[in-house]
Amino acid sequence: MSQNPYEKIDDNISGQTQSTQPGVEEKMDPAPIYDDPNFKGADKLKGKTALITGGDSGIGRAVAVAYAKEGANVAIAYLADQEDEDADKTIELIEKYGGKAKKYQTDISSDQNCKQLIRQVIEDFGKLNILVNNAGKQFPQKSIEDITEEQLKETFETNFFGLFFMSKAAITHMKKGDCIVNTSSITAYNGSPGLLDYSATKGAITSFTRSLALNLSDKGIRVNAVAPGPIWTPLIPATFDAKTVDEHGADTPMKRRGQPAENAPAYVFLASQDSSYMTGQTIHVDGGDFVGS
Repeated sequence: MSQNPYEKIDDNISGQTQSTQPGVEEKMDPAPIYDDPNFKGADKLKGKTALITGGDSGIGRAVAVAYAKEGANVAIAYLADQEDEDADKTIELIEKYGGKAKKYQTDISSDQNCKQLIRQVIEDFGKLNILVNNAGKQFPQKSIEDITEEQLKETFETNFFGLFFMSKAAITHMKKGDCIVNTSSITAYNGSPGLLDYSATKGAITSFTRSLALNLSDKGIRVNAVAPGPIWTPLIPATFDAKTVDEHGADTPMKRRGQPAENAPAYVFLASQDSSYMTGQTIHVDGGDFVGS
């Protein structure tokens, strides 16, 4: 029996780190798997326009590729100049599969920036049907005493405030049948002793997903989430030391880290009519980590 292609890449990862958040995919070796050749689009998102924050790399890139395969036009937002090359690659991939694509560099921790981003997407694409709130940062600390006020603010401003501001700005332009998909985390459910503030933001995202789903149900706008486990994205080498990177994912029931492409089908499902009777829910893509805890 041939080995799972997602397992092969895990065998070849050697310790590596990056010095700045949220990390650069172009620097990763081996590169994450973001495009599964076995994933065949079926026009499930044909004619839709999606905006993905943190869409230049990692899970965001994989979702952008899958959405393009399903017929969507895709806008991506990203933070810093260092991510330009990643963003250009993602735009190239979206266009390869027939989607209209555009990139926007902005800091979503600002309410004003989120409003401007949504206005630009509406101007450039004419509509917005799917918002994927995916951008995030994490800064590990051994003790709560080591988490500064500045770190706490930065983590919440990017991970939760940005998601809140994006959702608030987007729903003005959304109609019945449109949807929001948030990126939560296994840490919202299992906790993480070294990622206290990050885990708290993901818990807030999970609660917000449920509450916003109820709030928007009368408008026919669905709100759901995906909670990834340990996934090979730029955030990992940009967060941890080489030893932790080497061991990343080894303690899951499936004994390996996941790949961005393994998350993408869940985001497609939640954005399509296949999940028309789901709102306020979270799909766990974590190698059994939540079940096995």
